[in-house]
Amino acid sequence: MPRAVTSTAIPFAVACLGIALFSVMDAAMKGLAIALGAYSTMLWRQGIGGVISAGPYFLTRKGWPSRAALRVHALRGFVTAIMAVLFFYGIARVPLAEGIALSFIAPLIALYLAIVLLGETVGRHSIIASTLGLCGIVVLLVARIGAGGPRHLDGVAAIMLSAVLYAWNIILMRQQALLASPTEVAFFQNVTAGAYLLLALPLVMLVAPSIFHVPERSLWPMLLLAAVLAFFSLLLLSWAYSRAEAQVLVPVEYTAFVWAAIMGAIFFNEAVTPTTLAGAVLIVTGCIVAARGGRPDTARLEAAL
Repeated sequence: MPRAVTSTAIPFAVACLGIALFSVMDAAMKGLAIALGAYSTMLWRQGIGGVISAGPYFLTRKGWPSRAALRVHALRGFVTAIMAVLFFYGIARVPLAEGIALSFIAPLIALYLAIVLLGETVGRHSIIASTLGLCGIVVLLVARIGAGGPRHLDGVAAIMLSAVLYAWNIILMRQQALLASPTEVAFFQNVTAGAYLLLALPLVMLVAPSIFHVPERSLWPMLLLAAVLAFFSLLLLSWAYSRAEAQVLVPVEYTAFVWAAIMGAIFFNEAVTPTTLAGAVLIVTGCIVAARGGRPDTARLEAAL
C-alpha cells in the first residue's frame, strides 16, 4: 500500500515532471513515427521498454499480481496500444502543439463517459464546458482546413479518437496505481501493450505490410531514448496517481502544451499559431468549468468499467 501523503503538492510536482518527460518522449516519437510509421515505432519501443522495465520489476516484486490487478493491466495495455498508435500517427502529421491541444478534449470526454456509464444528468456546467471545448475544436479545425499545403485531417481525426481512449485511460491509470507498484505498472504497461501490437502483426502484414518497418541502425538510439523516457514517466505518474486523486492531477496534463510548443519549435521548427493558442485556451477553459461544476464519481466509474 502507498504511504499516506498529507498534501497533494508533492504528487502534483511529481506528476508535472512525469508529463515533462512524456512530452520530450512525444517529440522523439514524432520523429520516429515520421521515419518508421506509428505502428512500427510503438511496437519496437514497447519491446525495448519491456526489457528495460523487467529488471526493476522482478528485483522489487513481492509476488504475482492479483487477478484484479492483472485484469486492469491487460485492459489498460489494450487501450494504450490503440490510443498511442493513433496519437503518434496524428502528431506525425500535424504540429506537436496543435496535436496536444486537440488531445486536451479528453477530460471533457471523460465527463460524458461518466454520464453514459453512470446515468448522470447533464448540468449547466457540463453544457458550458462542452460548448467551450467544441468552440476550441472548431477553431483548430478551421485553421487546419484553411492552412496552406497538406491539411492532414486524417491526423486530426486520429488524435481525436485517441483522446476518447485517453479519457478512459485516465480512469484506468488511477485504478491501476491503487492496485500495483510503479515498477509493476511500468512493466505490465510495456509488456501488455507490446503483446497486443505483436498479435496484430500478422493482420498488418496481410492487410498493409508497408506499415511495418525494421529500424535502421541510426534510429535505435532514439528508440532507446523514447523507451527510457516512457519508463520513467510511467514510474513518476504511477507514484503520483497512487497518492492523489485523478481529479487533482488531471490539470497537470495541460502543462504538456508548453512542453509541446518548446519541443516543436526546437526539433521541428514549428511555430505556435494564434489559432492553436486560442483553441487550446478554449478547450482548457471548458475543462476547468467542467471540473468546477462537479467531477465524475471515479469509484463508481471504475466499478462500471
